Amino acid sequence: MIGYYILIGAIALVSWLVSSTLKRKFEKYSKVQLRNGMSGAEIAEKMLADHGIRDVEVISTPGRLTDHYNPKNKTVNLSEAVYNQRNAAAAAVAAHECGHAVQHAQAYSWLQMRSALVPVVSVSSGMSHWLIMGGLILGAATGVGLGWWAAAAGVVLMGFATLFSFITLPVEYDASHKALAWLKNKNMVSQEEYAGSEDALKWAARTYLVAAIGALATLLYWALQIFGGSRD
Repeated sequence: MIGYYILIGAIALVSWLVSSTLKRKFEKYSKVQLRNGMSGAEIAEKMLADHGIRDVEVISTPGRLTDHYNPKNKTVNLSEAVYNQRNAAAAAVAAHECGHAVQHAQAYSWLQMRSALVPVVSVSSGMSHWLIMGGLILGAATGVGLGWWAAAAGVVLMGFATLFSFITLPVEYDASHKALAWLKNKNMVSQEEYAGSEDALKWAARTYLVAAIGALATLLYWALQIFGGSRD
């Protein structure tokens, strides 16, 4: 168990460092005002229009860094700051979320796979740790195989969450690629603004990478603990 807590601590530290850097980057590029004077909402609406997407609505959502695309109701949800502000950070986020809308319109396979896994992961992610810990405690207390099977089931469920994390990577990287390509090809931003948008999205992508690596490391740890031992 000590090894597990060390692993979790290391993952949490790296995640905090990347997240803190991301926040600093967005604060920095929020000061780089767009020469075209467009808000994040206007950027999003134009990108959707340029890709012939007419059935997606751009709306404002409360919070900070709460931006997301909802494929169920076809909405690009931009945090209040991104929706209203007119800077490189807002342009990057707005275009990135529209990148997901473009993926949806083009039936991007990785996005479809991620969407298909959402119902499974919403259940499995909450149950996996309880099954593993409960199974280990039951096995230690009774010495019967039921605890092992419960813990093994928890590892399998954790595997779905880990798979989801890795499927998310190409989805996020592709959305950023689409966003940056559109910003550049349509001359929506200057060179300085583009550099800021690119750097901001790069660090945003790293948060998903750290999450995926952390999920894999945790999965491997528990798999070795449970499947590497005996059922008896």
